[in-house]
Amino acid sequence: LVLELNQVIIPTYGTVPDQQNLHTPEWADFDDKPDSLFFSDGQRRIDFVLVYEDESKKTTHKRSDRKKQKRKRQVYESNLINNGLQLEATRSVLDEKLIFVKVHAPWEVLCTYAEVMHIKLPLQPDDLKTRDSAFNWFSRFFRVDENIIKPEQEFFTAPFRKEHLSNFYIQDKDTFFNPATRSRIVYFILSRVEYATKNNVKKFGINKLLDTGIYKAAFPLHDSRFRHPSTDPNCPSERYLLYREWAHPKNIFKLQPLDFIRKYYGEKIGIYFAWLGFYTNMLIVAAFVGVGCFLYGCLTKDNCTWSQEVCDPNIGGNIIMCPQCDKVCTYWNLTITCESSKKLCIFDSFGTLVFAVFMGIWVTLFLEFWKQRQAELEYEWDTVEYLEQEEQVRPEYEAQCTHVVKNEITQQEEYVPYTACGKCIRMTFCTSAIFFWILLIIASVIGIIVYRLSVFLVFSSTLSQHINGTEAIRKYLTPQTATSVTASLISFIVIMVLNIIYEKVAVVITDFELPRTQTDYENSLTTKMFLFQFVNYYSSCFYIAFFKGKFVGHPGNPVYWLGKYRNEECDPGGCLLELTTQLAIIVGGKAIWNNIQEVLLPWVKNLIGRCGAAARAEKVLPRWEQDYHLQPIGKLGLFYEYLEMVIQFGFVTLFVASFPLAPLLALINNMLEIRLDAWKLTTQFRRMVPQKAQDIGAWQPIMQGIAILAVVTNAMIIAFTSDMIPRLVYYWSFSVPPYGSHSSHTMKGYINSTLSVFNISDFKNASKPFSPWFGNQTTCRQVYRDLRYPAGHQHQYEHNIYYWHVIAAKLAFIIVMEHVIYFVNFIISYVIPDVSEKTKSKVKREKYLTQKLLHENDLKVVKKTMGKIADKIIKEVDNTFRPKAE
Repeated sequence: LVLELNQVIIPTYGTVPDQQNLHTPEWADFDDKPDSLFFSDGQRRIDFVLVYEDESKKTTHKRSDRKKQKRKRQVYESNLINNGLQLEATRSVLDEKLIFVKVHAPWEVLCTYAEVMHIKLPLQPDDLKTRDSAFNWFSRFFRVDENIIKPEQEFFTAPFRKEHLSNFYIQDKDTFFNPATRSRIVYFILSRVEYATKNNVKKFGINKLLDTGIYKAAFPLHDSRFRHPSTDPNCPSERYLLYREWAHPKNIFKLQPLDFIRKYYGEKIGIYFAWLGFYTNMLIVAAFVGVGCFLYGCLTKDNCTWSQEVCDPNIGGNIIMCPQCDKVCTYWNLTITCESSKKLCIFDSFGTLVFAVFMGIWVTLFLEFWKQRQAELEYEWDTVEYLEQEEQVRPEYEAQCTHVVKNEITQQEEYVPYTACGKCIRMTFCTSAIFFWILLIIASVIGIIVYRLSVFLVFSSTLSQHINGTEAIRKYLTPQTATSVTASLISFIVIMVLNIIYEKVAVVITDFELPRTQTDYENSLTTKMFLFQFVNYYSSCFYIAFFKGKFVGHPGNPVYWLGKYRNEECDPGGCLLELTTQLAIIVGGKAIWNNIQEVLLPWVKNLIGRCGAAARAEKVLPRWEQDYHLQPIGKLGLFYEYLEMVIQFGFVTLFVASFPLAPLLALINNMLEIRLDAWKLTTQFRRMVPQKAQDIGAWQPIMQGIAILAVVTNAMIIAFTSDMIPRLVYYWSFSVPPYGSHSSHTMKGYINSTLSVFNISDFKNASKPFSPWFGNQTTCRQVYRDLRYPAGHQHQYEHNIYYWHVIAAKLAFIIVMEHVIYFVNFIISYVIPDVSEKTKSKVKREKYLTQKLLHENDLKVVKKTMGKIADKIIKEVDNTFRPKAE
């Protein structure tokens, strides 16, 4: 590609013209046509806009710096003109310091670069017949009216070649390259034209000029205002139609016009909204089943025998629990946890097990069906061979290509930015940096755990004293609840703060890696960011689900953190309810925070900008100046939208056994997210540079990894976090002889049999409570589900046989559940192909017809040429032999 640019496309690349040879843009005044998308002559279309501040009017820089900036800008614009682009400059209507440089690519330039970029363009209309789906009669009620947004005509396409120009479907040169393609070609040129050479190092590209402040903005134009159609009758007003039929809140239940989105914003934006819409549709089934399981828990909670025993004053009221911390904590009555046990019955039911198995299968169905849908879009949007044919090297990579190596395939010399040793050093540095930041996240999680341990002591000693007179509050505001809620809120704040830091760190590390293409860059950044976010978001949930309350010892020999803080214990009902609370706070808080950050902030910034220009609002503004005052799109585009949704996908799948309503909350959030993202793009931001994309990139394998991990985590949540397995073991084995005393299987006596007995005289001095013991009892009960022999037994305070039965049942359950789900998922993956037979047939048919068409056209040219040559030869032979014959 570099050779092509040097030899063919950019002959002045690497040379800076002299001052007298500089070409300058044409100057034109604004013609008072606010919706015009053309130069002042009304013929040449504006494909891109560059904005800079007049150096002669700047006051913030030194004079010498202003001269350097002006020189670089003039050289850059001159090189743009040398490469065939046409420029026209117009001064701002509102701010005379600002200059808008409009860029137009003529037909020859578009053809040349379309061939270099291997852009696929129409050959002839698609004559393949498509059968309507059986569900079309139903989906038509949710589709956009085809009279408003007409379906795009399908074409057979092929990579553009100038010598095959006659083969392509060219009805009008002005519309053959649509606005999105024109902008993409111009941006390709802008990213590779030089503006300076320093120490034999070429400096080029619009991105560097934007970073240094030489240009203030660079963007393609929206084609109209979003609230009103364009006054130009030839303008299709696609932005207005997108806002009206897609981004407006009234369309929340409508299907998205994906082909129209792709046409206006490019394939990269289109594939994101296609994926988000597909994910949201699949969530409908998951939400329906989750709500059903939740309702099942609500309906059966009154039949929850173990909860009734906790709340029974004759059973739970007579059970005195041991203190949960050293010295300052007091003995407490089991009935305090009555309300939490009732709530736990809703989530810790048989329906939870069914839902966990269902979600393990649902996630595979979602990924397999999405692969099929993605393959269909690749065919329909001509991205099947995009990565092999069209994707170009990043300008930042090209600029560093100073080392010569031999290509193993072509055996020719080529330039690379670093040697094998340099690459090894870069990878070592980047890997070390990633591990350092992950360890830093883990350190913050440990800080939250220490907070939990220390603040629990405070709540245990002070909370009951301050709310003695309010029984209703005391019933709900237990030390465990107060600690859990405050720790979850602090954890959420820490997560949000660390996110801001990690985003910048990940970008710096990826820039240092210097990936070759934009896809490589985004995939590398995606992997790092998700790794950071995975540890950041999920670590607290993993701690509550699998570590909290699992290694606490017993009152006579507790386990300590850092030799000082006694390890946390779960509520008597287990940690499942606390995990549910943590998930609800993080998922809900994250959704609110992201919407504020993504939607409210751009809206406020634009509002402030409009208020600042209110005094000059009477003036008519051109299209380019209206767009300039919108918010710029970040360099990473929709990266953070993907990240937000995949993190949500993790919450919906990894911990769904503790919170069956998670898919419902995700469904509601996503229905709003689609319209908010659409509203944001069409109303608050400048138009993005259209980009190609074959698929959703590294997010696909990340989701596949989450799907595999989700089966394990949900099996372990049911086995180790919920109380389902101990209850089942008691019901089937320990409620009846030889271990139990009941004549038939029952849950009666479950609470009394699972709370181990501890003699208060066995407390160590370091952990003995200050509060005096009341009554004539000499024992208290240990933490729920501890399952130890009582005091006086020959194996006192050691785990009893019930404990080992439960452990065996838990391990067996995990193995069986995992293998069953993995086997079903394997069958599903085998049965559902990644590319449907219908799509395969279409791709083969298109390739066949395209090759046939190109071959036939080439054959016609050859026949025509050979025919002329044959006629010429015959004529020469005839002239040669005619005199002799005479």
